[in-house]
Amino acid sequence: MAADVFGSLFTVLLEDEDFVARAGQEGLSVRLVHTKPDCEIFVAPHGVFVGEEASRTATITLRMSCDTAHALWLGQLMVPVAIATGRLRIRGKVAKVLELVPMLRPAFDRYPDIAAASGIGA
Repeated sequence: MAADVFGSLFTVLLEDEDFVARAGQEGLSVRLVHTKPDCEIFVAPHGVFVGEEASRTATITLRMSCDTAHALWLGQLMVPVAIATGRLRIRGKVAKVLELVPMLRPAFDRYPDIAAASGIGA
């Protein structure tokens, strides 16, 4: 279920022309490694890949539990706090991650509906 929820979430980004254009200009790709339950997602301007297809080299790799990801997407946990407390671990430049966060606005806006449709509460 986590792979479905987060896969749907990142597909939203590929519908956003600004995200696709900016990520393409920056050569940005993100690999998300979630635990409890385990799932991996790779996001780039050309697509979203889930599961075994997600094991690709990315400019940024983010590691966190699914509970942490859920709290981040709901806005209950801020990215800088998650980084500072070790709940979010980053491989790549932290500055790139902080640049990425505003680009994710369409996903933040849609996440509550995507989670609710999957039966995941706040």
